[in-house]
Amino acid sequence: MDHITTAGRAVPARKTRWYKQLYFWVLTAILIGILVGWLAPSTGIAMEPIGTTFVNSMKMLIGPIVFLTIVGGIASVADLKKVGMTGLKALTYFQIGTICAMVFGLVAINVFRLGDGVNADASTIKTSESAAKLIDAGQHQEWWQFLTHIIPNSIVGPFVEGDILQIIFIAVVFGIALNAMGKVGAPVLDGVQRLTGVMFKILSFIMKAAPLGAFGAMAFAVGKYGVSSLTSMGGLIALFYATSILFIVVVLGSIMAFLKLNIFTMIRHLKEEYMLILGTSTAEPALPGLMRKLEDAGVKKETVGLVVPTGYSFNLDGAAIYLSLAALYIAQATNTDLTIGQQLGLLAVMLLTSKGAAGVAGGGFIALTATLTTIGTIPAAGIMLIFGIDKFMSECRAIVNFTGNAVATLFIAWWDRTLDADRARRVFAGETVEPMSAEDPVHIDDVTDIDDDLTEYGHHDPKHNESGDPAPKHAADVETSPSADRRPAYSENV
Repeated sequence: MDHITTAGRAVPARKTRWYKQLYFWVLTAILIGILVGWLAPSTGIAMEPIGTTFVNSMKMLIGPIVFLTIVGGIASVADLKKVGMTGLKALTYFQIGTICAMVFGLVAINVFRLGDGVNADASTIKTSESAAKLIDAGQHQEWWQFLTHIIPNSIVGPFVEGDILQIIFIAVVFGIALNAMGKVGAPVLDGVQRLTGVMFKILSFIMKAAPLGAFGAMAFAVGKYGVSSLTSMGGLIALFYATSILFIVVVLGSIMAFLKLNIFTMIRHLKEEYMLILGTSTAEPALPGLMRKLEDAGVKKETVGLVVPTGYSFNLDGAAIYLSLAALYIAQATNTDLTIGQQLGLLAVMLLTSKGAAGVAGGGFIALTATLTTIGTIPAAGIMLIFGIDKFMSECRAIVNFTGNAVATLFIAWWDRTLDADRARRVFAGETVEPMSAEDPVHIDDVTDIDDDLTEYGHHDPKHNESGDPAPKHAADVETSPSADRRPAYSENV
């Protein structure tokens, strides 16, 4: 496929041999990590710092990248109503998708009822120290706090804590304000686009260490939890994986078919990101790669910048399947009978508690505990029954979340009538396509102008000076012409 440089020139892509591609080395590192953790558990546990260091280095960039892409997308559009409608459509899609995923989990555990016969006594279940912290956090979490949590205490705190949901809120407000500034905000918008390019360049450096990070994370997981955890509760793990695969093929596959796209070719196109998720057990490191590839596939930059990061907090299909399936398994294992009405009530609570779970360490467990505590029918201590296998289910959760967000972005782009389905089809199939044509840049004159407001408050009117001569053009207007390519630097291949 041709790649695009920051100057807008097409550079023919060289065919990379399979043994030089990133996904091959990540997959090899995962297999080696499994062997090390299985054959030498103590050595595998000692590899934990390697995996955590890589994941932390990736998370370090997620907040700034999400902030900059959302701000750049909102601030560069001429009509803010389009951004608002896109956001509203995305939230509507997210809620419907979450409900479908939860229903899949409820149906699966009701059909197979794997918890029957366990007969666990919640009063005698011992809670480990690490699990107790998560249970305590979930029990002190009210359902409404998942809504009010979106407002941060400070503008810097979300970036320090890595809270994606709060970063999105700040970015949306900042982007709208920057859009309203008109010409005055032009230098800031230009700086945002340049900083985005810098962040993606840093990301390209860190990605070279992806195989090492995947090895460390997988060796630690297998060494600490052991293969015995897989065999002891293999039925529940298998049911979760089967349900997730069925959801991807049936629900997400049907949406892709409606768009006249093939979900399997899309998955193959995103293989590097899937290998990264499989190795690190989280979808966050794959977020920048997904955004870049969707934009290359013909989705508008502002749609990608708004829908993908928001979906990481609101569109967690994998977490939704896990919550519904795990909650009912615990109910069955502790002999807690739930009527259909109670199960639907459980689903309604999970629609709220599941939001933002991806941005918090142990978020899935905290959301599950908060759900059980809010309902009050199922003993929260019962989560210890699945605590040992949660690590082996996190990879699947992340993969489903990632796939769901990719499909959601394509669907929202179609809903906005901005999806180039033919280009997306060819890109996913691995065909060589023409480089993305530079869109006509949005002139800062087209964005909301506050010059009149500045004049009203006694400021100099930049449109006319005292001599009557036209005011000097802004630097941003002088450096670029309407025909110049103003695509941000992060459009280049990482």
